[in-house]
Amino acid sequence: MASPAAPDLVHDDFTVWGVDARIVVSDPNSLPQARRIADAELAAVTAAASRFEPGSELSRINAGDRPAGGAELSPILAEFVAVALAAAADTDGDVDPTLGGDLDRLGYDRDFATLPVDGVTVSVARPRSPGWQRVTLDGRVLTLPDDLRLDLGATAKAHAADRIARRIAAATGADTLVSLGGDIATAGTAERLWEVLVQDLPADPAQQIAIPNGAGVATSSTQKRRWRSDGHARHHILDPRFGLPADDVWRSVTVAASTCVRANALSTASIVRGLRAPDWLRGLGADARLVARDGSIVTTGRWPAEQPPTGRTDG
Repeated sequence: MASPAAPDLVHDDFTVWGVDARIVVSDPNSLPQARRIADAELAAVTAAASRFEPGSELSRINAGDRPAGGAELSPILAEFVAVALAAAADTDGDVDPTLGGDLDRLGYDRDFATLPVDGVTVSVARPRSPGWQRVTLDGRVLTLPDDLRLDLGATAKAHAADRIARRIAAATGADTLVSLGGDIATAGTAERLWEVLVQDLPADPAQQIAIPNGAGVATSSTQKRRWRSDGHARHHILDPRFGLPADDVWRSVTVAASTCVRANALSTASIVRGLRAPDWLRGLGADARLVARDGSIVTTGRWPAEQPPTGRTDG
């Protein structure tokens, strides 16, 4: 996470959706307004797109009848579904928003902090067809087949960070960084470089990088959001071909891109692709850092050479 080391930067830390969050702005007087904007945005996203809130719009759609002519979504949920479907198309289906039923089957059916340690019985998984290709969004009208449940977790947090950073910067004029569980978005008009410490777990190799305003960084990890079902360790990044956790070839993948949601889509897809990920990222010209199970590091694009961290930041 970015450090408020520069003398003009102030920050506010809090918890949302079971993860650590931080807002950093360049104008101390703007911080209260920035927090109000963030709180309002996060509440709106929760009410629209949470899979864990029974009363959310998304939960009602997942649990309710599916009209033949489709269901009209609120503007905010339509936006988040459109972003998720675009990420699916951009990653050839590696980031599939129709894995909600598979996550439920594996036991990830509530906020992660309340998951039981074990005890979930999992039915045998079978090869599944690409669910996202069977979903249509025409304007705000969603057509969702009866056998699919949406989960926007692979894109919603990152897209929320992008939205919040842009809205704070526009409303306050301050340079802004927003981090939601390590999904980082920046916005502002100044030629500012934000220092960000890239490190998944404390024992993992660390690196400090700098990103400009109007950029995003995201890390996808097979080490976090882990639980057990049927006596097996599970993590939350599923291979859409089977609806099971992807092989943990990589401990973590971090990507820097023009938006946080783009960075997160590429980092998540890289976990799914496993050994094929570096060549795929190079073909896209993506700036990425992949940490293998043994701690070795592969980089692509313009990712900077490894240097020891120059200072402490809070991740």
